[in-house]
Amino acid sequence: MARMKKVLVTGGAGFIGSNFIHYCLDRRPDLSIINLDALTYAGNMENLSLCSCDRRYRFIHGDIRDRELVQSVFAEYDPDAVIHFAAETHVDRSIEDPDVFVTTNVLGTQILLDAAKTAWKKHPKDHRCRQYRKGVRFIHISTDEVYGSLDGEGTFSEESPLLPNSPYAASKAGADLLVRSYFRTFGFPAVITRCSNNYGPYQFPEKLIPLMVRNAQQDLPLPVYGDGMQVRDWLHVSDHCEAVMAVWENGRLGEVYNIGGGFEKTNLEIVQIILDTLGKPASLIRHIADRPGHDRRYAMDYGKISKELGWQPAHTVEDGLKETVLWYVDNPDWLERVVSGQYRSYYARMYRGME
Repeated sequence: MARMKKVLVTGGAGFIGSNFIHYCLDRRPDLSIINLDALTYAGNMENLSLCSCDRRYRFIHGDIRDRELVQSVFAEYDPDAVIHFAAETHVDRSIEDPDVFVTTNVLGTQILLDAAKTAWKKHPKDHRCRQYRKGVRFIHISTDEVYGSLDGEGTFSEESPLLPNSPYAASKAGADLLVRSYFRTFGFPAVITRCSNNYGPYQFPEKLIPLMVRNAQQDLPLPVYGDGMQVRDWLHVSDHCEAVMAVWENGRLGEVYNIGGGFEKTNLEIVQIILDTLGKPASLIRHIADRPGHDRRYAMDYGKISKELGWQPAHTVEDGLKETVLWYVDNPDWLERVVSGQYRSYYARMYRGME
């Protein structure tokens, strides 16, 4: 019988991480999952309640910035792969508090890289050793925001320069460069993925889609930054999970793979689809002051992953978004339980003055 592969998923209680864990446990009986998550405001154990009885799943409460803890996880569980989702991700929060984005996204990634390098090297005490245990891989999950903003036509390719415009994007770009440097300097078996805007179940309600669904259901104002004409490439989270799995299993080491949904929509168009799905009026929309450094347009060229690995998004944004809205409608208790007092005070700060 083949040995079960052990996968360390960081940030597995968050939106994309929890969806990836569900994907693995539902479709891959040959995998066992170790979930390392600090359970910050966006980490929610309810996302994984259906996994708790699965003998292939283990949860560890801990911070990737804790070097001693991370090293102990590698020593105890000896994972074959790291799928690194853990990150501070919300642009607005990075404007309020850049420090935690730098320490989590940059320092935390470096600590993980060091622990994996030491655990996987064939000769751990040899600093020049570039040989690693067969089959091990470190998949670093990044974002299209590291590329900055597109003006007019065109798309981001893997060769586009990194021009981040927010502290969040800058911290992710820094982490990307660290991962690249470990591949170049140490021969470390890493791959970087950069995805466009994800949507789907279990997303924390500070993000556009669940925020608008919740407010619309309660006939509350829907806060839209500026004119709402910021364009994003929308990717269903299940399509993202498929892409990450393809990169983990068959992607070339040291490479970057863009993952896009192939569907560009303005924020205002997304909000209108939500309102139409819920049967709510456009009069609920409230335009508020734009946030500082708000990128105007993102669009991803995912031709590389399509050509090399045969991946294509399965969802159209219209069908996927309606499915997502109905998930939130069908899970109101989940949505309300994750909206803590901390989130309510944050919401008041971000959208102050909105009547």
